[in-house]
Amino acid sequence: MRIYVMSVLVDDQAKALDFYTNKLGFQIKNDVPVGEYRWLTVVSPEDPAGTELLLEPSEHPAARPFKTALVEDGIPAVSFQVDDLHAEYEKLRERGVRFTQEPMDAGPVLMAIFDDTCGNLIQLVEMTGK
Repeated sequence: MRIYVMSVLVDDQAKALDFYTNKLGFQIKNDVPVGEYRWLTVVSPEDPAGTELLLEPSEHPAARPFKTALVEDGIPAVSFQVDDLHAEYEKLRERGVRFTQEPMDAGPVLMAIFDDTCGNLIQLVEMTGK
């Protein structure tokens, strides 16, 4: 068994697509109309056949309170692994990404957290092996 699709609940699919492709550098894998919304997935250009991230509309009644509680408590919705956290942090800051937690040492990882502009906090981690 392996992970095929993971989702992140987003307030606006078009805004999320712009952020995840133009700011983070992901590529569109699927963009299929499904009624009022879309089956909209992105993948890492480093692994285009890998796990897809579904930009899922936050339309379920439980979604907004859940997302709000996570953000208020500083809990990331998802975590992405990078090879060089400091380089990625600088690149994303130059692209206008707003970080809520600057890079910090967290034992076996370096980590930072940013706002995806669609109602989520996203964590970046670099494995350090400490």
